[in-house]
Amino acid sequence: MGFKLSKKSLTRLEGVQPVLVNIVKRAIEITEIDFGVIEGIRTIEKQREYVAQGVSQTMNSKHINGEAVDLMAYIGNRASWELNLYDDIADAMRQAAIELETGIKWGAAWNIPDIRLWEGTMEAAMNHYIDTRRQEGQRPFLDAPHFELS
Repeated sequence: MGFKLSKKSLTRLEGVQPVLVNIVKRAIEITEIDFGVIEGIRTIEKQREYVAQGVSQTMNSKHINGEAVDLMAYIGNRASWELNLYDDIADAMRQAAIELETGIKWGAAWNIPDIRLWEGTMEAAMNHYIDTRRQEGQRPFLDAPHFELS
C-alpha cells in the first residue's frame, strides 16, 4: 500500500525492543490499513494510572520494559477505533512477525500465545478468543491496538 510511519510514531518507538520496532516497521510497509504508534515505553506511574482506570488489567505490562506497542488505525487523516481495522493491522503484524521469525501476541486474541502459529485470519483469532471467554463465563478483554513480544 505504501504507508510509512510518521516522525511522531518513530519517536514513540524509542526505547522499544529493536525486534518489535522492526516488526512494526515491516507491518506498515505491507498493511492495507494505515496506522501509527500511540504508545511504546510506559512508566510504572502511567501503568498504575491505567490499571486504576480499568484501561489495563495488570501492573506487569510489557510496555514498561519496551516489549509492547499500541497502534492506532487511520482512515485518511482520521484516527479510528473501528474493530475491523485492527484485525487487518494484526494480519500485517502477524506477517511481519513470521518474516522476522519473532513471536508476537495480540491484545484481541489473548489466548493465542504467538499469532504466527494461528492458521487463519486475525479476525478469526479474535472471534475464537471472544467465544472462548464467553464459554468460560468470562468477559473478553479486547485491546485490539496492543501487540507484545511473546
